[in-house]
Amino acid sequence: MSIRDTFCPKCGKPTDNGGFCRECRIGNTPWYTCDSRVMSTQCPSCGAIKQVNTWSDSELTKDELGPALARSAVHFHHDVRKPSVTARIEDVTVNRSRAFLTIHGTFYNAPVEAACTVEIIWNKEQCDRCNRISGSYYEGVVQVRAEGRSPSTFEIQMASSIAQNIEDNLQAGGERLSFISDMNEIHDGIDIIIGSQHIGLMIAQAIVAQLGGRYTTHPKLVGEKNGRQLYRITYSVRLPRFQKHDIIVSRKRYYEVDRVEAHHVRVTDLMDGTTKSIRDDDVERIAGNSRNAIPALAAFVDGSMVGIIDPETSKSMDVAKPKWIEIRAGDHVSIIRDNENLIIVR
Repeated sequence: MSIRDTFCPKCGKPTDNGGFCRECRIGNTPWYTCDSRVMSTQCPSCGAIKQVNTWSDSELTKDELGPALARSAVHFHHDVRKPSVTARIEDVTVNRSRAFLTIHGTFYNAPVEAACTVEIIWNKEQCDRCNRISGSYYEGVVQVRAEGRSPSTFEIQMASSIAQNIEDNLQAGGERLSFISDMNEIHDGIDIIIGSQHIGLMIAQAIVAQLGGRYTTHPKLVGEKNGRQLYRITYSVRLPRFQKHDIIVSRKRYYEVDRVEAHHVRVTDLMDGTTKSIRDDDVERIAGNSRNAIPALAAFVDGSMVGIIDPETSKSMDVAKPKWIEIRAGDHVSIIRDNENLIIVR
């Protein structure tokens, strides 16, 4: 026996660490503890889970959440190696389950095993977001209108799609309170009711970036909380007088709008295909939009004229042949109607 060997004070076996032997160390040291119960607080509306005082979105079902919740009740000694917990769960009532846990690990180089039972409490509570939505809470409105006209169906759909995409991105990024509580389409535009000023600003900026125009903000004091003034903000989006693909008339010529600029529109001449810039004040009227164009048959081509079969009357109408497109008899072209005129568009 080495002179460095000592004896375990409990069982008298030789040991070289100056204390208890391995068997007695294991016997004297609790290698795990197991809580008798755990609680899960989940929103019945959206499934979000509350941890301490913070809500987070979750797509886990009760069956998926139960084993992980039960395993969280087990706490291991810091010297335990290769810990593992298996769980078998039985539902007792709608709001209570019982988890039977089998616990394994290696403690001071010796395999250890134990079992415990944990009660799971399933608590239901409306989350912060659903509570605000159900209470009709909002922090602002994005009002989408257009200068001197009503927004087109395309613009309304685009504004709605832009808003929904921004909401999805913010929610995925963890901004739970950046939500859209409602969208109301009215005769002269659309109102987007929003749950935070951040999402309102992002929606207004994105709509202007995609569709043109400008926006202004109009805050209104609605109260005070914890010494801080509370405002609701109206984000007033004004789409431009013209939109992309509008067919406009200026000095008896037809143009298609390519881009809207400050006090000007960048257009393509529908007769010779050239591009130019026209002042807003030089535009006489809007004849239509090429998004609403319909197909028509070219019956014949005679020099600078094309015979187009009118889809409404089935009669042939002579139309000046544009220089930017090659048309042969039997081809189909896209047209819009401007009173008695048919205009070939791109």
